[in-house]
Amino acid sequence: MSGRLRVAYLLTQDRGGPVDVTVRLAATLIGSGLADVRVFGPTPARGAELLGGHHEEIIVARKGDVAAGRRTRGVLRAWRPDVVHAQDRRAGLVSTGLRSTAVVHTYHGVPDDVGEPWFRGIPGASAPSAYTRAVLTADALVARALHRTIVPAPAMGRFLADRLRVPARRLTQIDNCVAPTAVRLPVGPVRKLVFVGLLVARKGVLDLLAALAMPGVMPVDGRLTVVGDGPQRGEAERLVEEGVLRGKVEFLGFRADVPELLLAGDALVLPSSMEQQPLVVAEAMSAGKPVVATDTGGVADMVGASGYLAQPGDVAGLADRLRALFGDPDPAGIGRELASRAQARFTPEACARRHLELYEGLVK
Repeated sequence: MSGRLRVAYLLTQDRGGPVDVTVRLAATLIGSGLADVRVFGPTPARGAELLGGHHEEIIVARKGDVAAGRRTRGVLRAWRPDVVHAQDRRAGLVSTGLRSTAVVHTYHGVPDDVGEPWFRGIPGASAPSAYTRAVLTADALVARALHRTIVPAPAMGRFLADRLRVPARRLTQIDNCVAPTAVRLPVGPVRKLVFVGLLVARKGVLDLLAALAMPGVMPVDGRLTVVGDGPQRGEAERLVEEGVLRGKVEFLGFRADVPELLLAGDALVLPSSMEQQPLVVAEAMSAGKPVVATDTGGVADMVGASGYLAQPGDVAGLADRLRALFGDPDPAGIGRELASRAQARFTPEACARRHLELYEGLVK
C-alpha cells in the first residue's frame, strides 16, 4: 500500500446506532488526515454535516434488490477503496459481492426476537422464530465470507463464535464511540429520568411504565421523558393517560438532539430484552448520568458495578432498581465513575485508532 489508506463506509439506513457510529468514526478519521474516507448510503438523519463533502448518496432499499446491490458495488469499485466497511446487516450482504478489496462488517446486533437466555445458550431457553434462525444463518455465512467482523460487545463475539460457528480469527472486538460531551452530574436526588430508543417490544418501554406505576417507585416530583418513536407509542401513551403516571411522562418522538436531552436529565433508563453495546448508554455515561438498565448483551461490561441492573423482563426487579436510584441522595458519585469509564473506552479517537490499526493490518 502506498499513500493514505482509502476507506469506504457503506450504509443502507439513515438513522439508528450503526449510522451514528459510522458518522462519528468517519468524521474522526477525516479530521485526523490519516485516511481518505467516503461514506456511501442515505443522508444520515443525525450528523450529516460532520461528513462535509465525504458522503455519496446511494440507496439499497431492501435486501432483495439485486440491481441496487450490483449498482452499489459498481460505485464502490469506481472509488477504488483499500477497505470497505459495511455498517449494517443489508450493507454486509451487499459487500459479499466485492472480491478485490478488504471488506469489514460491524455486527451491531441480533434480530429482535432473540431473547437473552437463548443468546447466552441457557438450556431450555425459548428459541427465536424459524425466520430469525434463517437470518442468523445468513449472518454466519456473511461473517465467514468477509475478511473481518467487528463486534462492539465481547458477549456478541462469544455468540458468533460459539453459536454461529464463526472462526474466532475473523472476529475483532472494538468498542463503539460516541460524540464528546460535557459532564453534567446530577445535583441532588434523581428526579428527571430519560428513556431513549425505538418504541418496540425489544426496548421494554411498556415494562418501564409498568415498573414506574408500581407503588412507591416514582417520586411525587419525578418525571420521565421518552425519546423515540415506534409501533408501541400509542399503547404507551394510553397507559400513561389512563394510569397513575398521568402528567408525569412526556413523549418527544424521534429527536436528533439526544446528547442535549441526556444532559438535561438526571439519569438514563434502558430496560431492553436484548442489546449489544447500546450507544445511548455510552452517551449517558459520558455525560455523567447514572444508568438503570437490564443485564443484557454488553451492558454490564459497560457500566460495571456502578450500574443499576435488572434482569430482562423482570418488572418487579426493574422497579426495585428504580427505587434505589430515586432514593440515592447523592447520585453524582456514580455519574462521576461512569464518566471516567466512558472517557477510557468510548471516545471517537480511541475508536478511530483501533479501526485504523485493523484496516492497515488487513491491507498489508
